Amino acid sequence: MLKTIIRERRSIKKFNGKAVALSDVTAVLKDAAWAPNHGNREPWRFVVAADKGLDAIRNTMKECTIPKWNMMTEEELEQKTAGFKLPGAFVFVIIPEDSRQKERFEDFSAACALIQNAQLLAWEKGIGTCWKTPVWIDAPKFRQALDVKPGERILAMLQFGYYDELPKAKERTPIEKKITYFG
Repeated sequence: MLKTIIRERRSIKKFNGKAVALSDVTAVLKDAAWAPNHGNREPWRFVVAADKGLDAIRNTMKECTIPKWNMMTEEELEQKTAGFKLPGAFVFVIIPEDSRQKERFEDFSAACALIQNAQLLAWEKGIGTCWKTPVWIDAPKFRQALDVKPGERILAMLQFGYYDELPKAKERTPIEKKITYFG
C-alpha cells in the first residue's frame, strides 16, 4: 500500500476550488509530525489557513505577491494571483534557523520529511497537495502577517485541495544510473 501511494502521488497544480476541512488538514499534520527528527526537537510549527482563514490568507498573499500592484491593470493582477483562489487550504511550514550548521541541516531535513509525510497522508485521503516556495515568502510584510519571528524561516507553502484531473507521471531515471557501488 505505501509503495503504491509513493509511486502514485502527484503534485497537484490545478485544484477545483473545493474547500478542505480544517479537521482534515489537522489530522494530516498530526500524523505527519512523526517524521524523523534528531533529538526529537520537532523543529517545525505551522500556520494553517482553511475554512474561515482562506479569504484572509489569499488577500495577504495577493498584497505581498505584487509589491507594485498599483502599476498593474486589474486584469494583470487577477492573472498573477489566480492560483491562490483554487487550493482548499494552505499550510505554511516554519522552522528555526539555528546558528549551528549541523542542527540547521538536521532541522531542515526533518521538516522536509514531515512535508513528504503530509503529502502522502493527504493523498491517502484523496486530497492533492503542492509544495511551493514562492519568491515573496520571505517578504517582510508576509512574514509579519504570519508572525514569523527573527531566527525563523518559512520553509514551504503547502497547498491542499481537491482536483478533477490527475497529472501524468513523469518518467524517472532508472535507479541503477544514480547508484555508485563502493568497493
